[in-house]
Amino acid sequence: MTWSELYDERHEPVDSQIREYVGTPCWEDLARHIQDKYRVQPKLSYSRCSMDNGLWKGWNVQYKKGGKSLCTLYPKQGTFTSLIAIGFREMNEAEQLMPLCSEYTQTVFMQTTCGHWGKSLAINITNENILSDVKELIALRAGVRQQGSSFDK
Repeated sequence: MTWSELYDERHEPVDSQIREYVGTPCWEDLARHIQDKYRVQPKLSYSRCSMDNGLWKGWNVQYKKGGKSLCTLYPKQGTFTSLIAIGFREMNEAEQLMPLCSEYTQTVFMQTTCGHWGKSLAINITNENILSDVKELIALRAGVRQQGSSFDK
């Protein structure tokens, strides 16, 4: 069963149900990281979007700080996708960060077209390296990424 079939808009999942469906420690690692580092709580939201064969349809978890979206997490069975918006003000730093990222994240970045405000990176988190990339992109988005981060060593 797909995520949106398990939990339609009338049946909001709880945290333990999301963790069980996703089934990867990367989910909890990222959630804990965002909550601890940025002092924000997750907000569940239901999307009716049917783009990409319904990939975006269903419950997602949003993290916002000061009205600014840090990322939105989309549960999938066995994995999840993080959507991170990179605005034009952040684009130069994102381009500088890319050579330090995994090949997969670099490919997503290069293949994502620029809209009128920037890029929306849909990154499937399947391993620790990609998870690390996402953490760095969130730091960039939050305006706290600095030289000396874990990537710069």
